[in-house]
Amino acid sequence: MTDTLPLSVFVIAKNEVDRLGDTLRAVRELTDDLVVVDSGSTDGTIELARSLGARVVHRDWEGYGPQKRFAEEQCRHDWLLNLDADEVAPPELVAEIRGLFRQPGGAAPDAFRIGIAEIFPGEGRPHPLAYTLWPVRLYRRSRGRYSASPVHDRVELEDGVSVGRLRHKLHHFSVRSLGDQLEKLNRYSNQQADDLEARGVQIPTWRLFFEFPAAFLKAYLGRRHFVRGTYGFLTAVNYAISRHLRLAKHYERRRIQGKGSGSRGVR
Repeated sequence: MTDTLPLSVFVIAKNEVDRLGDTLRAVRELTDDLVVVDSGSTDGTIELARSLGARVVHRDWEGYGPQKRFAEEQCRHDWLLNLDADEVAPPELVAEIRGLFRQPGGAAPDAFRIGIAEIFPGEGRPHPLAYTLWPVRLYRRSRGRYSASPVHDRVELEDGVSVGRLRHKLHHFSVRSLGDQLEKLNRYSNQQADDLEARGVQIPTWRLFFEFPAAFLKAYLGRRHFVRGTYGFLTAVNYAISRHLRLAKHYERRRIQGKGSGSRGVR
């Protein structure tokens, strides 16, 4: 492979054969170290990744943070680019990343935030007014690592690390369908409830009565799903359901544990 960068690209995946191909094709010319950490795919994801030049490593799923930290350790370069299996770097973003490493001394900051713009089914490009997340995705492993948290997906940087921001955004194809999205959010709410229990957090029961409407407004207005019309309304409802389920499962566990200990439980 010619004209590659001193950069490793890593992706965690499971059963992503329908989306992973576009993700890998978009960036494979950037790197000589394309890493996919798979947690047990059965749909051809592994074979697809290998056919596109990726080095595939298996690891049983233990949460987002542990999985990404393991993936970091498989990479050969200090500079890392992390992508999810449903994210595609458009050509202008790939060119921008390549341009960083052409500067004298290479990329100047030690980490860069990259916008993640969601594309819903039926859309060709991100809506210009759509809400955008700006996590650190391009960074030096020697200056930052993914959090060990199983649910909080973020890079924790050393104190004093300079952080830049890239102009162009990743295209995020997170929603296969409304049903698939709800199933994914339901599974994620289980992990969130596990995390609350592991950290000994107890959320007040009164929050159950307000979480759904508050979460809907957060998604529909705060995250500007309203600009996506009817489909935006429906995805905001799904988000609110998932946030409600997180607290409902947390409450249910406390109630059962209280009953098992001989107390009256949580009412």
